[in-house]
Amino acid sequence: MNMLTRRLLIAATASLVFASGAVAQDKSQERSILVASTTSTQDSGLFGHILPMFKAKTGIDVKVVAQGTGQALDTGRRGDADVVFVHAKSVEEKFVAEGFGVKRYPVMYNDFILIGPKSDPAGIKGSKDIVAALGAIKAKGADFISRGDKSGTHQAELNLWKVAGIDIAKDKGTWYKEIGQGMGAALNTASASDAYVLADRGTWLSFRNCGDLVIAVEGDKRLFNQYGVMLVNPDKHPSVKKDLGQQFIDWLVSSEGQKAIADYKINGEQLFYPNASDSGA
Repeated sequence: MNMLTRRLLIAATASLVFASGAVAQDKSQERSILVASTTSTQDSGLFGHILPMFKAKTGIDVKVVAQGTGQALDTGRRGDADVVFVHAKSVEEKFVAEGFGVKRYPVMYNDFILIGPKSDPAGIKGSKDIVAALGAIKAKGADFISRGDKSGTHQAELNLWKVAGIDIAKDKGTWYKEIGQGMGAALNTASASDAYVLADRGTWLSFRNCGDLVIAVEGDKRLFNQYGVMLVNPDKHPSVKKDLGQQFIDWLVSSEGQKAIADYKINGEQLFYPNASDSGA
């Protein structure tokens, strides 16, 4: 073997090694998906509980971008996520109807609760009527913190004001403060200012900076909070990892995934209730 042939052989071998390493790296990268989800699934600790189980079973790494529902859906519309996991059924159905999502699957539910200071300036603590409670907050001018971020929780809050016969855009005063941030930040702001705030129960139970805040109103059926999951449409965005994303969805709604959700508790209290079998949820 002459020197030129030897050099060409070494170069070819090096190229093959580099190429095989690049393919292996690509395959490794392919075993991950990006999920745009609500801050409540992240802040409550649910993902920290279930995602290691999913990865152990499938080898798929799930990276989460925690946003308000409106932002998460926008992330899906741009094709910057593979899966969207949120909680605002009407806009989820619109997302699918417009062709941005393949199919909506119900996954689980919890409930919203109205948190407020122990001093209870609006006199609503212990009530099960969220509409009457919001009316009292407005009448007393008691401080109220709104996420103001187009999240599912924000949309639910705005709808509740509407049901209470209050046009919050017109009737809000200095007592109503929009912060444009997530659930954790809203609870922190309420704690620091002794204000009322609408929260999902899961995030509240995992919240560590309660201060003088307590549950003021709970148990009203109008506070029901349903979650759904959707694969971003690969026909609109070919970069979507449809097979891996669908595996995650299938696991969430499977008996194993549903049990993992039900088993997540804080201080013995269950945070989310799986209901994938309820097609109307």
